[in-house]
Amino acid sequence: MPANILNLPVYDITGIEQNEHDYHINAEVKAVPTRCEHCFSNLLVGYGRREQLVKDLPMHGRRVGIYVSTRRFKCQSCQKTFSEELPEVDERRTMTKRLVDWIGKQAVKRTFASIAEDVGVTEGSVRLVFKDYVSAIEKTVRFETPKWMGIDEIHLIKPRGVIANIQNNTIVELLPNRNKETVIRYLQNLSGKDEIQYVAMDMWLPYRDACKAVIPQAQVVIDKFHVLKMANEALERVRKSLRESLTPKQRRGLMHDRFVLLKRERELNDKDALLLSGWTRNYPEIGQAHRLKEEFFGIYDAQSPDEAVGRYIGWKKQITPEVADAFADLIRAWENWEPMIVAYFDHPVTNAYTESLNNLIRVMNRLGRGYSFEALRAKILFAEGAHKRVKPKFERRAASKATAEFAMSRSYGMMGTYQHDDESRELNYGADISTLARLIESGEL
Repeated sequence: MPANILNLPVYDITGIEQNEHDYHINAEVKAVPTRCEHCFSNLLVGYGRREQLVKDLPMHGRRVGIYVSTRRFKCQSCQKTFSEELPEVDERRTMTKRLVDWIGKQAVKRTFASIAEDVGVTEGSVRLVFKDYVSAIEKTVRFETPKWMGIDEIHLIKPRGVIANIQNNTIVELLPNRNKETVIRYLQNLSGKDEIQYVAMDMWLPYRDACKAVIPQAQVVIDKFHVLKMANEALERVRKSLRESLTPKQRRGLMHDRFVLLKRERELNDKDALLLSGWTRNYPEIGQAHRLKEEFFGIYDAQSPDEAVGRYIGWKKQITPEVADAFADLIRAWENWEPMIVAYFDHPVTNAYTESLNNLIRVMNRLGRGYSFEALRAKILFAEGAHKRVKPKFERRAASKATAEFAMSRSYGMMGTYQHDDESRELNYGADISTLARLIESGEL
């Protein structure tokens, strides 16, 4: 009898054929049924066989198909027939359980098409296995509710919501959209939502309304980078408007102007500073817009909300009619969202890490065209090795009764409680952004 190269002791191997791409392995179940599965009688007689093809893990670079000669039996007591069960085979698919598990794990970091080719199944089968794998993981994985939450979005076919744990630089959820109802549903189902202290977000009204409705105790803070981005956009409008009125020769004199103008003044090298000086001298509107951009950035050097508001008022007074239209959106945003913008100066929380992840997700989506949102979500949230976990604190071995009672009394006297729940279980803060960045950049995800 051939060697059991499958490493499945419950089967006897009766034959092996192979070609350049596949192993065809004939097998039968070792243990023969002794009782009817309907009435449990032991009066069984053979009732023929049928061959079943079961897919297994690839081996030696070849796809593996197990041709199981499955016995059928007839019960002489109840006159019913049945086939023997196939051990180690998934109940829902003609695949071994280990193959189903392997496909699920591989699909987190590989395309469905490549896995289907390696195994010898359809891409649709891989997709269904992956869907079940993700559903099973979601029942077992619990991410800690962030006390400092970030809400942002990324465009994957359409805008999607991104929920981040700012304190731990992790991602805890990707939402299918950024609608108010979707965010409310997520927050309502969140365990420990009453402990959320701060929420950093951009100026998207549904985010604010959702937080106000479900977690009113949380302080909403407008992310500084979204506000500063509007100052850069205002400068860009002035620059583009000016270029449209110039001759081709004059435009060549503004070569690389965008990159120089968007730099902070303190970051300019000698060459950049010389170019900027010439541009602002020859084109006063550019000089005015650049100075306003720099001074608006300077608002975020304030040490308190009152100082920030004072700096804003002084900044606004400097705007001239020539550039007023370009800065109108920024002024409107500040005045509509001022309490939440200046909250940053008391609570400097920001979604900077979420923004960096957004760029990586875009790269991943571009490299893996055809991924569904569900697949991308699972690849981000459940990437193997990407979770930031904190083990429970070391627990001393059991002490004698007298020692334990003494320690208990001292513990209650000093702290009011003997042990906090979080000290007795492992904490999972979500998918670590720096680890995800490394996995995506190295092609492992």
